[in-house]
Amino acid sequence: NGETLVADSSATTGLRWQEPKAGNPVINSAFQVWQRGTSFTPSANVATYTADRWQFISGATGRTISRQTTSDSTNLPNIQYCARIARDSGNTSTSALQFAQSFESVNSIPFAGKTVTMSFYARAGANYSGASNALAVYLIAGTGTDQNPLVTYTGTSYPINNQTATLTTTWQRFTFTGSVGATVTEMTPYFSFTPSGTAGANDYLEITGVQIDIGSVALPFRTYAGTIQGELAACQR
Repeated sequence: NGETLVADSSATTGLRWQEPKAGNPVINSAFQVWQRGTSFTPSANVATYTADRWQFISGATGRTISRQTTSDSTNLPNIQYCARIARDSGNTSTSALQFAQSFESVNSIPFAGKTVTMSFYARAGANYSGASNALAVYLIAGTGTDQNPLVTYTGTSYPINNQTATLTTTWQRFTFTGSVGATVTEMTPYFSFTPSGTAGANDYLEITGVQIDIGSVALPFRTYAGTIQGELAACQR
């Protein structure tokens, strides 16, 4: 029925059936392209584009989003760059920091009615102030066309809803699995943390390698396009 038998050491039989994989719909998932600049200080309550295709919003100022090098060839699959989402040192606002990418409907529809696995790499700064080192993880879905969930989404659902990634100062890969509704026509990977107290010098998280796969297993990381030229063209669409 159009599926392929693949090896899977986590399955009881060591085998499982898998549908043909769709491409990674997350454009600029390795944060290679920053056409608007490599550091941003957004205004409060304004959805601000940062790295290409990625946007940030918070209810307060005193936040900085910047490009950083991962500086880790041991815990990452040769990914050069990441996004750092930071609360500025000395800032006392505890308004949540939210980071997301809105997919075009044309890139969302292939996932409708499917089980999907969302994966990413993340680590925390030494002064990360999210409660219990938590990062909240969502996959938001809708039934409109090319909408922005930070503004509005028609028919909102949550294939992955408020799951917790517990960060350390070392890069880790996190995976979460959920079911996308059959009528879904738009999706958004969404990350959020709520800080506490007064920010230290390194109150930040870093994220890269964001990916969505059909099925219950996170496949090896791949970008949307196979080349940097293709990734840039996708960003410029």
